[in-house]
Amino acid sequence: MVSTSSTDETGSTDESVVTTQLPPIAWRRIAPPVIATVIVLTAFSTRYGFERDELYFSMLKPAWGYVDQPPLVPVISHALTSLVGGSPWLLRVPATLCAAGLVLLTGLLARELGGGAKAQAWAAWGIATTAAVMVFGHVFLTSTPDLVFWPAVCLCIIRAEVRDQPRWWLLAGLVAGLGTYNKLLVGVLLAGIALGLLLLGPRRRLGSPYVWLGAAIALVVALPNLIYQVANGWPELDMGRALSDHNASDVRVSMWIMLVLLLGPPMVVIWVAGLRALARDRRLRFFAVAFGLLVVFTFVSGTQNYYPLFLEPVLFAAGIVAMERHLARVWGALFAVNGLVALVIGLPLVPVGSVGSTPIADINQVVQDSVGWPAYADQVGRVYDEARRGQAPGSVVVYASNYGEAGAVHRYRSDIPVFSAQNGLYDAGRPSASARTVVVVGGQWGQFRHLFGSCQLRARLDNGVGVDNEEQGEPVGVCSDPRLSWEALWPRLRHLD
Repeated sequence: MVSTSSTDETGSTDESVVTTQLPPIAWRRIAPPVIATVIVLTAFSTRYGFERDELYFSMLKPAWGYVDQPPLVPVISHALTSLVGGSPWLLRVPATLCAAGLVLLTGLLARELGGGAKAQAWAAWGIATTAAVMVFGHVFLTSTPDLVFWPAVCLCIIRAEVRDQPRWWLLAGLVAGLGTYNKLLVGVLLAGIALGLLLLGPRRRLGSPYVWLGAAIALVVALPNLIYQVANGWPELDMGRALSDHNASDVRVSMWIMLVLLLGPPMVVIWVAGLRALARDRRLRFFAVAFGLLVVFTFVSGTQNYYPLFLEPVLFAAGIVAMERHLARVWGALFAVNGLVALVIGLPLVPVGSVGSTPIADINQVVQDSVGWPAYADQVGRVYDEARRGQAPGSVVVYASNYGEAGAVHRYRSDIPVFSAQNGLYDAGRPSASARTVVVVGGQWGQFRHLFGSCQLRARLDNGVGVDNEEQGEPVGVCSDPRLSWEALWPRLRHLD
């Protein structure tokens, strides 16, 4: 990899990284971190238990889409959890594969950017030691497949530009189209790339039939997903507004912290160097605009704080190549420390009975959301069993204020009819008219007290391990004699968050 000066369409001169001949793929150097990622994530895949979103997805019946997300992760989750009992091990397999795929793709990105065997190994090992791999590779969330979709799209585009083989734009369009079934957010990546081409070039690509055909492929592949959105009034926009209403103030602060923490403080120097290197390369500087747009989108939308993560592996790989000659033992030590911290914070190393006495649960939301579900379901089940004594079949149901509580009851007390009006569970159905007594779980307890003739508090949830999560201390009560029909009650209970 050598640095030269080159002239773009506007006649200005810019320093660019030019690869005269791509080095071979260092499979023997990339394979060990990929294998290590699989081994580590598999070893800890069943500790603690299901995460709240995993419980929710397993409840959703297969569909073309849902109010809060496209179908990919819920459909896979529903299929896999139906094959196992109370253990999440099978559901964690695709999460582990996505994390391993990210490690592999990061090594390949370094090679495509001109990095030799050393750079490819550093890129793969470096990304494998990050909290992003440990957290999003441990549980199967909608953010997990984007660890693969985004870098794969970028790898195809980089190949198209670095090799001057524009047909790779076609494969980029195919992967991006498939990515819409996980999140429509991939459209922000495409918009950022298009804006970057328009502002910084190479503008000739905007007239390339390969680029336009790649865009057409993405649109055709995504079409069923888009048709669902149009036919249902763009529910994901409603979901985005709801998330923004709840999260915006926190997201606009925490997103800057996540830019540092998800890859790790030592990695900031590297991915910033990569951003600078890409910005100086006339063939690839549109990625700098794409990253900037993604950061702006995250700040303005205020929905989730981790969105820039999905493009950071590209910057990281570029930074490894740019800094290759400076990477020595000191960086190896920094990577090792970063990996150790990521292991402790990102994976369930600490026994569940002790984690509540550490700051880990406060740092890692996934830990909070993976603890206590069997205990909560058992406590709700005891209240339900008491409430249904002497009652006619079908007259007693459970209402859960959020989908985690509903998913826990559904998973660990499958004999109990459980309902919730949060997100996609609202559309899954409401209790029948014969349900006159409701075991109410969670934060909507106060709302039910005004909608039913009689309500009595029976218990408060306790995970028994001292983890202060969203459910800890929440009420469990019994309400009877609804003042309105369920048809009238159900819209009042609906909430998106």
